[in-house]
Amino acid sequence: MQDKADNTTALQPPRGLGYRRASGFPANQLLALFGMLLLLSSIPIWTYPLPPLSDYINHLARMHVIARGATDPTLTQYYQIEWTIIPNLMMDLLVPVLGRFARIYLAGQIFTVTCFVLIISGSMALGRALFNRWTPVPLLAIPLLYNYVFLVGVMNYIFGIGLALWGLAAWIRLKEHPILRLPVATAFVVAMFFCHLFSVGIYGIGLLAYELWRLHMTRHEPWRPRLLAFFVAGLPFLPVIPLLLVSPTRHLASEISWEPRGKIDGLMYVIELYSDIVALGIAATLAAGATWAARRGLLRVHPMAWVALVVGTIVYLALPRIMFATYMTDQRLPIALAFMLFGCIDMSLQHRLVRRAFIAVVFTLVIVRVIEVNVSWANLSTTTSEFRGSVKRIKPGSKVLVAYGHASGGDDVSDLGLVHAACLAIIERSALVTTAFTVAGKQILHVKPEFRELVDTQDGTPPTIERLVLAASEPGATDADTAEASQYDSEEESYWQDWNTKFDYLYVLFTDDDSENPAPQHLTLVQNASRFQLYRIKRPAPVPS
Repeated sequence: MQDKADNTTALQPPRGLGYRRASGFPANQLLALFGMLLLLSSIPIWTYPLPPLSDYINHLARMHVIARGATDPTLTQYYQIEWTIIPNLMMDLLVPVLGRFARIYLAGQIFTVTCFVLIISGSMALGRALFNRWTPVPLLAIPLLYNYVFLVGVMNYIFGIGLALWGLAAWIRLKEHPILRLPVATAFVVAMFFCHLFSVGIYGIGLLAYELWRLHMTRHEPWRPRLLAFFVAGLPFLPVIPLLLVSPTRHLASEISWEPRGKIDGLMYVIELYSDIVALGIAATLAAGATWAARRGLLRVHPMAWVALVVGTIVYLALPRIMFATYMTDQRLPIALAFMLFGCIDMSLQHRLVRRAFIAVVFTLVIVRVIEVNVSWANLSTTTSEFRGSVKRIKPGSKVLVAYGHASGGDDVSDLGLVHAACLAIIERSALVTTAFTVAGKQILHVKPEFRELVDTQDGTPPTIERLVLAASEPGATDADTAEASQYDSEEESYWQDWNTKFDYLYVLFTDDDSENPAPQHLTLVQNASRFQLYRIKRPAPVPS
C-alpha cells in the first residue's frame, strides 16, 4: 500500500485511457528518448564553438589561462592564478583539465552539454524520487535549456542547477536511510557552493518545500520528532558558513541592491530567447497540452510543487537584483524553479495515441527551439567570424582596451555575444584585455600587480569612445563633462585614463556601419566590421629631454 506521505493530486482518468502505475514508458525506452532529445538539443552547441553568450568567452579565457598559462611566458607576464575558496569554481576545476587534452573551445562545448545533461537528468531523477517511477514530463523542459539566463553565460550557476536537482532527488530518495542521507546531502551542498552560492539557494528552496510538505502530511503525529526531522534537514547547509567566512567573497556581502522593476522580465527569461513568436508558441503548446491532459486525468502534480511555487515566489519577490556584487540575482531563480517543477509532475502515457502525441509534441518543441537558436546563431556567426579574424591582426602580448560605441551597447539580445568577445585575444594572442573577469572574491584569475592599474578589476561597464576621446584631447577632463558620467565611479574609470599612452589596441564595440574614426590623431583603423572596430593606438612620440 502506498505511504500516505507520498500522495499526489490528480484527476481520475476515464477507464478507456487505462491509467495504471506505470507511465507508459519502459525505462530503457525513456532513456533512449532522453538521449535522442538531448543530442538534438545540443546541435547548436556542437555547431558553434563560440556561441554568442555574453559572459561565456570571458570565462573560457580564464580556463585557457588556467590550463595553458604556465607554459605561455606572455600570459604569465600578465596573469596569475590565485586558488582560493570562492563559490564560483566548478568550471575552473573541470574545463582546464579537459583543456589540457583538447582545444579550450571543445572543452567549453563539453562542459555546456554536460550542464544540459545534468539539468534534465536531475529533473527526471527528482520525478523518480517523488513518484517512485520514471516520469517523461521533464523531457518537455528540454526546449527551456535555451533561455535568456543561459544567453548571459552564467555557466557555473547553470551547472549548479543540475546539481541542485540531483541533490534534491537524493535527499528524497534516501529518506529511509538517515545514515547516508546527511553526508550525501552535505557533499551536494559543498559541491553546489563551489558551483555558485545561488545554486545552494535553489537547493534550499527545494528542500524547504519538500520538508514543509512532509511536516504537513505528518501533522497528526507527535510534534517533537516532526520538528526535529524538519530542522535536521538544515544541517547539510552548515558547512557553507565556515566556507564563506574563509572566502574572500565575504567582502562582497555589502554590495547589494534591490530593484523592483524587472521581476516580470525574470519570469519571461524562462521562455524568452530570440523570437517572441517561438516563445509564445512553446508556452501556448505547453499550457494547452497540460490543460488537455489534466482534463482527462492524465496528469499528477506532486503537492511539493505547490509548496515550492509558494516558497519560490516569496523568495523571488524578496531577492535583490544585485547580491555579493552579482547581477541578476533574482532573475536567475525562475528558470531553476521551472526545471524543479517539471520534475514534480507525472503523466500517464499508457494509451498509445497519447504516447505518440507526447513524443510528437516534445520532438516538435525541441526542433522548433533548435531551429530558432541555429538560425539566430548563424546570423550572428558573421560578426563572430569577423571578430576572430580581427584578433589575428593583434600582435601577441599586446595590451587591448575595450570601449563601447554608445552607452546602451550590449543591451540587445543580438549583441550579447560581443560584450566580452575581446577576451578572445587572451586565448589567441596572449593579450592583456581590460574586460577580463579579475574581480577579487569572484574569480581566481588576477592581473599581476605591475599591470593591475591597466584593467577593470570591478567588473564595470567599459567607457564609451566619446569619453576616451575627451580624456585624450583634454587630459584634465573629468566625467562631469560627459552625459553618462553618473554611471561610473572614479575607481572604475582610472584604468583607462591616459589610454593613448598605455595601450596598444582599442576595440570599439556596438558601432554603426557608418562609424568613422573618432580620433585619427590617436587611432589607426585596423578593421571596420558591422558591429565593431579595431584600432591600433598611435603612441605619442617621446618628448626630448
